[in-house]
Amino acid sequence: MAQWTSAMGSTQLARLLASQQARPTGTGARRPPAYRALADGIRLLVLEGRVPVAARLPAERELAVALAVSRTTVAAAYEALRAEGFLESRRGAGSWTAVPAGNPLPARGLEPLPPEALGSMIDLGCAALPAPEPWLTRSVQGALEALPPYAHTHGDYPAGLPALREMLAERYTARGIPTMPEQIMVTTGAMGAIDAICHLFAGRGERIAVESPSYANILQLMREAGARLVPVAMAEGLQGWDMDRWRQVLRDAAPRLAYVVADFHNPTGALAGEDQRRQLVEAARSAGTVLVVDETMSELGLAPDLDMPRPVCGFDPAGSTVITVGSASKAFWAGMRIGWVRAAPDVIRSLVAARAYADLGTPVLEQLAVNWLLNTGGWEAAVDIRREQARENRDALVAAVRRELPEWEFEVPRGGLTLWVRTGGLSGSRLAEVGERVGVRVPSGPRFGVDGAFEGYVRLPFTVGGAVAEEAAVRLAAAARLVETGAGTGAEITHPFVA
Repeated sequence: MAQWTSAMGSTQLARLLASQQARPTGTGARRPPAYRALADGIRLLVLEGRVPVAARLPAERELAVALAVSRTTVAAAYEALRAEGFLESRRGAGSWTAVPAGNPLPARGLEPLPPEALGSMIDLGCAALPAPEPWLTRSVQGALEALPPYAHTHGDYPAGLPALREMLAERYTARGIPTMPEQIMVTTGAMGAIDAICHLFAGRGERIAVESPSYANILQLMREAGARLVPVAMAEGLQGWDMDRWRQVLRDAAPRLAYVVADFHNPTGALAGEDQRRQLVEAARSAGTVLVVDETMSELGLAPDLDMPRPVCGFDPAGSTVITVGSASKAFWAGMRIGWVRAAPDVIRSLVAARAYADLGTPVLEQLAVNWLLNTGGWEAAVDIRREQARENRDALVAAVRRELPEWEFEVPRGGLTLWVRTGGLSGSRLAEVGERVGVRVPSGPRFGVDGAFEGYVRLPFTVGGAVAEEAAVRLAAAARLVETGAGTGAEITHPFVA
């Protein structure tokens, strides 16, 4: 990367270094030199994503004062990081974090598993559950009954079927966010919505601020659109956003867009609080940044006593800062490729006009199916089924991983579909590679970061339960042992496939 896109203060970096848990070095092991320990600490922060890639580090003298060490120690640590490819420097511009060349993002992990492998591989790649029957079948039957009048038209509705736009607007209004149908555009899934937004607002070379970690497929979509991604590290555990970092990045990098998942964040499961939402909208408005809020997980609260915060767009009454994206794919079924955008009417008009050169519109039959669900109460019944499935799967997976891999660390989210797991110092990329050979497919942490961060993590979705969840944990433990011992390098590894 040519230059830094955010800055890390000396006090902030010192606090992050102090928060690292000391790793046991074994009986009689020699302590590393101070510069080596400092270099290792910064490298680990980069690989875990707690310090973003392309973040400008403090000057040597400033960090030495903050850490109460000599400047020589800091200089030697920086030099070691430069030699290893974790730091780049340029006279007059300072030093910023990097990831060594030759560490590409893993290419596998989130794509659907090929049908021929379903009987032999436990797939923890995609965070998607089977359809909640009988509601899928009923919705399609209802759509077929409603189809004849539309069959007499050309079938192209670039903004979406008027009936569905009106129903979605009513649902936002019922949530306390007054919305007109003119503020809604129906899209082909949330990915289609975000792709359209990126093309409208962020041309090639524009900066887009993203949470670090963030949803892997959206990150790749933005990369392919030519965006320059500016990562903003999440707060620890399930605390949500680090607002000091967000304010700093929005002020210093002035990104055109910012993409966030406020509700049961993918992959961490964090739920942003109301105060965080208010502050982020205010910071984005001050910076002139358009805030794209992904609400695809918003209905997947799994705790019975959970009081959901107001939607982020509720803190933007003028509608000039926040664009909201929703979808049926997580709350209902991934095969129902219906998404939507809620934004100011002028933004919707621009998105609709630009759509003439993309996909023209979303399939009518699927729109009618979602409209049937929303009109009949089928949506709420189906989402209840989905929540129960996810809750049971989550509890089974958590118990199995804690039993088989007690050294792995994670916090149990109160909603969503994913666990974000620290793998006890093992390489997530190696675990993903070896896992496929022992019969479990899991995406590695770097898929969810920018430029190779989060090597020490994997994402585990709540897509399997019961005995399958237990077997998945057994296979992950087998992969971990092979990675830990260095044995997972040959093609001879086999596994007892489960029928």
